[in-house]
Amino acid sequence: MMTWWARILPPTKLERDLVVQSVLSAFATGTFLTGTAVYFTKVVGLTGAEVGLGMSIAAGVTLLLQLPMGRLADRLGAKPLWVVAAAVEAALYFVWPLLDGMLSFVAMLSVLAVFETAGRNARNVYRLAVFSRETRVRAMAYQRAARNVGYTLGAGASGVALGIGLEAVRLIPLVTGSLLVLNALMIAVVLPAIERSVHVPTVEDAVTAAPAAWRNRGFVALAMCNGVLSSNQVLLNVVVPLWLVERTDAPPTLLAWLFGTNTVLAVLLQVRASRVADSVDGSLKAFRWSGWAFVVSCAVLAITHDTIGWVSIVLIWIGHVTITGAELWQSAADWGFTSELSDHRRLGDYQGVWGLGYQVEPIVFPALYTFLALQWGTPGWVVIAAIGVLAAALAHPAARAAEQHLVRVGAPVSA
Repeated sequence: MMTWWARILPPTKLERDLVVQSVLSAFATGTFLTGTAVYFTKVVGLTGAEVGLGMSIAAGVTLLLQLPMGRLADRLGAKPLWVVAAAVEAALYFVWPLLDGMLSFVAMLSVLAVFETAGRNARNVYRLAVFSRETRVRAMAYQRAARNVGYTLGAGASGVALGIGLEAVRLIPLVTGSLLVLNALMIAVVLPAIERSVHVPTVEDAVTAAPAAWRNRGFVALAMCNGVLSSNQVLLNVVVPLWLVERTDAPPTLLAWLFGTNTVLAVLLQVRASRVADSVDGSLKAFRWSGWAFVVSCAVLAITHDTIGWVSIVLIWIGHVTITGAELWQSAADWGFTSELSDHRRLGDYQGVWGLGYQVEPIVFPALYTFLALQWGTPGWVVIAAIGVLAAALAHPAARAAEQHLVRVGAPVSA
């Protein structure tokens, strides 16, 4: 008889190792992220406005580096770059207690952004290269579920520190750094190396041609559509909490239950949701389902402005569940698209372009969606829903154009 943990864990050792690595990495970063507001204001001594400005600058650095760091994974190899980036990232957290003031804060966030971007692109290339076509999406789904577990553990650990007091808060970056050291060691020692030939651009390539992924205009457009539909995260983490507090009569304590529901569903259902995205057609189906869930969420949440009592609570909860559905299917489609529509001779280059959609999302949508929902009300929710529908609709011709480009350039079928 299979034990319960054997039923929920992935079937191969490599998948299980990457699940453990995902929990460890997310545990570390979740611990720090949960306590950042208190740490930056009470320990570093910044104002809320300075923290926001510093994070915006770091986001700009990340956007600028997305393409170069993707191509660096092709030049250096995915695993070596991932190991170096993970080790330097861990070391940087031990420097946090030594910093004081705005200038050092911005410098640290910017340097951290360099290595986080490099590590993220290298990790994504590694995952695409190390798994077979048949197991790739499933493995990524397990890792996404594992990261949700890790973030939850990190939030709990940080919550304990916040409850103890400022002296415990000072230790948060040291705890994060220690966990990230273990993460870097696991990547270096436990995970296997990968061997694949990559195209290293020559000087002539750099002068006369755009990066290969940029020439695949369908893929670029699809990356932007994916970035737009990934704005379900903005609804989850920014718009719904503000809407609940400012435009409904639901109790603020409901937020804890909403985020708890999202985490549980993401852990339990991410692998199941990913099963549809086993091809380009399957990924497009998942993308459509994500778009419909996005629309249903907007429709349900829009009417909670005029409801009262338990009706508001139930409708907001339903709206949050459907946003979670949008998140799960969009993530599944993401993995299917990058698996099937990347030129596997230039995985780093393609990951760099794909990540641009995700970098645009936090820059554009928090302000836009907050304005539309809180200032326009129901018409604003209609516009938000229309944005999701448009992204889902445009993804179809973009995906077909990306397929045609790969055929034209003789890209090999992903193994």
